[in-house]
Order: sequence, then C-alpha cells, then structure tokens
Amino acid sequence: MDLGVRWKLHGDGRTPAPGAVVRPDERLSWPRTAGLGAQHVVAMFGASFVAPVLMGLDPNLAIMMSGVATIVFLLATRGRVPSYLGCSLSFVGVAAVIRAQGGTSATVTGAVFVVGVALFLVGLAVQRFGARIIHAAMPPIVTGAVVMLIGFNLAPVTASTYWPQDQWTALLVMLFTGLAVVCLRGFWSRIAIFLGLVFGYGISWAFDRIFGRIHSVDASGKLTDHWRLDLSGVGQADWIGLPTFHGPSFEWSAILVALPVVIALVAENAGHVKAVGEMTGEPLDDKLGTAISADGVGSMLSTAVGGPPNTTYSENIGVMAATRVYSTAAYWAAAGFALLFGLCPKFGAVVAAIPGGVLGGITVILYGMIGLLGAQIWINAKVDLRNPLNLVPAAAGIIIGVGNVSMEFTDTFSLSGIALGTLVVITGYHALRAFAPAHLKTQAPLLDEGTSRYDEAAQRAKS
Repeated sequence: MDLGVRWKLHGDGRTPAPGAVVRPDERLSWPRTAGLGAQHVVAMFGASFVAPVLMGLDPNLAIMMSGVATIVFLLATRGRVPSYLGCSLSFVGVAAVIRAQGGTSATVTGAVFVVGVALFLVGLAVQRFGARIIHAAMPPIVTGAVVMLIGFNLAPVTASTYWPQDQWTALLVMLFTGLAVVCLRGFWSRIAIFLGLVFGYGISWAFDRIFGRIHSVDASGKLTDHWRLDLSGVGQADWIGLPTFHGPSFEWSAILVALPVVIALVAENAGHVKAVGEMTGEPLDDKLGTAISADGVGSMLSTAVGGPPNTTYSENIGVMAATRVYSTAAYWAAAGFALLFGLCPKFGAVVAAIPGGVLGGITVILYGMIGLLGAQIWINAKVDLRNPLNLVPAAAGIIIGVGNVSMEFTDTFSLSGIALGTLVVITGYHALRAFAPAHLKTQAPLLDEGTSRYDEAAQRAKS
C-alpha cells in the first residue's frame, strides 16, 4: 500500500529550475528538506504557541501533538496533500466560554474531542456523498456568519483579560505586529505574529529594567505590583522531559458550546485543499473528505491526552507559495522537529511566560482577523447581503454570538454566545429558505472558497 513516503529527487536536489515546482512526491536533498521543514515549523510558531496559552493548555504538548497530527494527515492523504496541522485558533473563544462557566482543562479538551469526532464523521460523509453535502448544509452565508461570530465573540477576552495587564506594551505590540503584517514580504510576513511575540518579549524586558514593576492586574485578575516578564519558570524547567498529560472530561454544556466550530474547520479544510490543488496543478477534490477526516482524527488524538485541537495552517501554504516547494518530505521533517520541541520543557516555559500585555497586542489583531475571515468568505462567494434571506439569519446570529446572548431552557440547561448564535444562523437560514419566495433563492457556489490568503497564494504559485 502506497503511504506517500517515497520521493523522487527533483533535478540536482538543490533548487527548482526556473518556472518549475517541487511536487508533493518529489524532494530536494535531505539537508535542504530538513531546512524547509524547520521553516514550516517557524511559520506556524506564532499562532500554534499562542493558541494553547490562550486556551490554558500545555504549549509543549500542543507542539508535540501538532507533529503527531501532521504525520496522521500525511499518511491518510497518501502524501498528496502537503499540509501542517497546528493548534486551531477557532477554539480559543470556546475555551474561554467553557472556563467562564467553571470548566477545567479536562472539560475543554473533552468538548473539543467531540468536535474532532464530528469532524471525522463529516469527512466520511463527504467521501461517501461528495462535497455537495457541505454546500447543502452550510452555504457561504452560514459559514461566513459562524466564523465571524466566533472571532468577534473573543473581543471581551482581550479587553478585560490581556490588555489591562499592560496597556502601553499592548499598544506597541499591536502597532509592531500590524506593521509586520502589512510591510514585510514573503516568508517574513507569514511569521508576523511570531515576530510580534519576540518584539513584545524585548519591550517587556526593557520596560522592567527602565520602569521597574508595573501596578496593574496580573493574569489572575488581581491588582498588584508585578514584573511584566517573569522568567522564573524557565530557570526551573528541565531541558528534556515529557509534557503534562491529562484525560478529557465530557459535559453536555461544554460540548454544545464547542460543536459550532465544526463549521469553521470544514471551511478551512475546503479552502486548503482547493488552494493546494491549484498550486500543484493536481485536482484534489477526491481528497477533501479524507483531509477533513484526518483533521478530525488528529484533533481526537491530541485532545485525548490533554492537548489542543489541530487544523490545517494557511501560514504554511504561504511558505509553499513563496518557495515553490510542495514536497511532503518537508512536512515529515517539520513533524519531526515539532516532536523534538515538545520534549523540551524549558522551551514550553519560555512560551508560557509570554506577558499578558504582549498577548493583548497580539490578540487585538488576531481575534479581529478570525472574525473578518467570515466576511472574506462572503466576498469570495459573492454573498448578496441585500437579500433578506441572507441578511436576517446572519444579522441575528452574529449579534447573539458577539453579545453573548443567553437563553435558559431549564435550571440546568442553557445556550448562549457561540452555540446559540450558530444555531440561530443555521436553523434560521434553512427555515426562512423553506418559506421564502422563489426570487430570493439564488444559486450559490458549490464550496466556500476559503480566504484571500489561499487565493493569493494560488495566484503567486501560477505566476
């Protein structure tokens, strides 16, 4: 059985010929392949390390399980879909809501484990019935609205938790990260979040030396004098060791909050497969269901041991577009590096020490970008918001999700925020469509087209 672990040497193994690309079943020399693998790990550094910290999970375990999930994905797709699976930012808001309800890390990972199961089943359905079922259940107006409300639901987390810890550092980090995203080119723009973290570390250290301790709320919300950058945990951490594992715990209230994220993950995977297919010139529609299922399995494996969920990373699509190297051998190398980083507790301690003000500056941009990806889905699919069939359910669901509106059904069961907003968007759209006059039911594209980053990467690859 072909598992996609055999690669032909491309040319002389050094650099692609002018106008040529290194295909998924090809590779450069092993030293260059290892270098490309390291570059892929760096590309996902920012988001993949910020996400577990924001979710209250072990960053060492997150990076280790991202390597495991990537290996599972490469084996499942038989090496045809080059991709790195890193910690999904779509679950940050879910984790915040679950913890606000009194949930623990086990409750968070238990809820997300169920999402992984649901994603796996969606993938199997796509394999059996084709991609049309995605459009039938989740047209662009629905997926765009859900992604938008998930992102914007996070705004209070930044405003009340991170930004107040050090407002001036947060402001400087926000400005620096914004400049990095806009002004840098190629690979460097893909790691703008990581560069923002490094800049924030430096600023926090400098402010501690210049101004001393800061009088503000700390990570626990207590008003106190504290250092902006506390590296005491780094000195105590070992160089080599296993991350912290824990089993999941399942609670219906938490599961219902997390399930809507399935929609965002399906849209991400569809966009990724589409982009890679266009860049490599090989149609990959037949691998869409497999890719979605593999993503689900990777998330199940990670959350089963206490890690965060995983998803395909657009940052790595950008690296492929810039280098024109689509070899899955580079992703195997990246997975190997991730496993090694996961076995270094000192490295995880450095990540866990990210100052709250730095996270405030990063999340202002990051959370807003997540929300606006929903708008990008609408733009790419040419969704007409003048049509009340699209406008009404999206408007109602977004306000419910962003405003964290709650409905109590019994003394022990209620829906609010993300879960209630998603339910309103999906059921509202399909219910209104059943009664809408014929002229409001316009034909939409078969699949969501992902984000502009995917489309731009594909265009650069073709040029």
